[in-house]
Amino acid sequence: MLGTPSNHRFRPVRRDPVVITALLVAVGVTILGGCTKPAPKRASKAPTKIRVAAATDLRSCLDALTDAFQIEHPNFDLLPTFGASGVLLTQLKSGLETDLYLAADIAYAHDLAAAGLAAEADVFESGQGRLVVWVRNESPIDVVTLGADALLDTSVRRVAIANPLHAPYGRAAVAVLEHLALHERLKEKLAVGESAAQAAQYVESGAAEVGILPLALAKGTRLTERGRFWVVPADAHPPIRHGGAIHARAIDREATVAF
Repeated sequence: MLGTPSNHRFRPVRRDPVVITALLVAVGVTILGGCTKPAPKRASKAPTKIRVAAATDLRSCLDALTDAFQIEHPNFDLLPTFGASGVLLTQLKSGLETDLYLAADIAYAHDLAAAGLAAEADVFESGQGRLVVWVRNESPIDVVTLGADALLDTSVRRVAIANPLHAPYGRAAVAVLEHLALHERLKEKLAVGESAAQAAQYVESGAAEVGILPLALAKGTRLTERGRFWVVPADAHPPIRHGGAIHARAIDREATVAF
């Protein structure tokens, strides 16, 4: 049998206007929250750039200094330009922009100050250089035992040096040959590079059998593994005093001084 219809009537549920308003507000906030753009990220500060014009023989030293400096100062970027000290000086006088000039001969830094491109008080000495007689590992010349006499080996057709006109290590190499009374005997065999780095390329590539190069290039670069050398006595040439200067138009003097 079908059940007897109930006598109770359905009564409408009363909706509280306060509750309804609260629900509408909550839904609206949720919808709007989903459509709101995320807050823009604050742009990070751009690294401070320090431009350095440096002698090529200082490359390995500058690389090591840069690595150590950036560990403590990660917001600094070093932008190096390498070349022969005298060539860089000429370029600086012609308008090359830099913050710091590092030369293989401090006399060039004083010259920069004399030209009004640096204050004399901002000229500094950074160390002293040494020379080596360098040969490739494949060379039959026992340079370690022979020393300067390696330059006279019968297999030597070319001796690589930097240009003495604008490279301090080139002038020092000529001074060594004169000190050893070898300049007249070897001057026709000299392979002159525009810089110490180019002289190193000559002997490394085999274009020259032996080179008179900066110790800084023979140690701490690929030449260390690719060749052998004998260190020239310090009294065989005038002192090679490295030096530099802060450029008068350095963009960020404080950062340059910090480096």
